[in-house]
This record gives sequence, C-alpha cells and structure tokens, in this order.
Amino acid sequence: MFIQTEATPNPATLKFIPGKVVLPGDTLDIRSREEAAVSPLAERLFEIDGVAGVFFGADFIAVTKDAGEWQHLKPAILGAIMEHYLAGAPLLRQSASDSGSEEFFDEADSQTVATIKELIETRVRPAVASDGGDIIFQGYRDGVVYLHMRGACSGCPSSTATLKHGIENLLRHFVPDVQEVRPI
Repeated sequence: MFIQTEATPNPATLKFIPGKVVLPGDTLDIRSREEAAVSPLAERLFEIDGVAGVFFGADFIAVTKDAGEWQHLKPAILGAIMEHYLAGAPLLRQSASDSGSEEFFDEADSQTVATIKELIETRVRPAVASDGGDIIFQGYRDGVVYLHMRGACSGCPSSTATLKHGIENLLRHFVPDVQEVRPI
C-alpha cells in the first residue's frame, strides 16, 4: 500500500492520501482523544504524541499536529494508517457523521440560501478539500453567511483570506444580498 502525503496551506496540518475511499459522502472532524472514540483509526492516530486533530474527507485523512516536527511524526502516522487499512478495520464504529449544529436562516431567505449552498457545494468545497479541509454552510442572517471551517481550514493562517477574498467575493458576485462571510 502506498500512501501519498501533501502539504496544506496550514503548516500544522498534513494531508495523507491512502488511494482508497476514506469517508464517502461526508466528512468528520475529530479534535480530541475523547471524540476519537467513534473511529479506531482516529484513536490510533491520537495515540501518537503531537497529534491534535484528525479530519476524514472523501479520499484523504488530514492530521493536525500541536507539537513535534513532521519528519518525526510522519512515519508514525503513515504506519498507523497503513496498519488500519491492511487490517481491514472499519473507519467508524457506528454512524458518526459530523454535519455540525443546526442550520439557521429565515424561511423568507430560502431561495437565497439554496443558491449559497449550491455555490459552496460546487465551487468552494472541492477547492477546500484539495487543501485538506472542508467548509459547511451553517446559517444566513441579515446579509451575513456563517460558515463552519473544518480540517486543515480550522486554525489555518490563510483561512481569513480564503473567507474574505475568495468565498465572500464569489458569493457577493452571484448573490447580491450577501454582504459578508463569517466563520463559526
């Protein structure tokens, strides 16, 4: 088994690509050992000193570190991922999708929200996934779009620029009612 690695815009996060489907149709952001209980692989990764977060995408695993150097962490992470897949263990112990909290918006804005969600799904999420993260629509109120940033995007130094110069400009161009984009 060959696992590729890719840097992300967040220097604390590295993307591991096992060449297999990881979590089809959803994403899962795990930020603590306690939350890792839903996944045998996440538990194994959190046993490695320095691992602070694990994010499962459709075809990748993004690992965030809080200590240590990648040159020391990377072999242990690669070993844990390889052992997991070679053992044929399931990724999740049970259904554990992480869609975040309840969406919020006024029913009168439902058409605007539908357009915003379509733009996020078709133009934003694929680009952000290539960087090891995910962005989920959380709400819309008074011209402000609220997005939940996960994986490599969470805590990334360039995430503010991505929100303000990328996503906000895109949404304002296609949805004139959008005035601002804010992270949750």
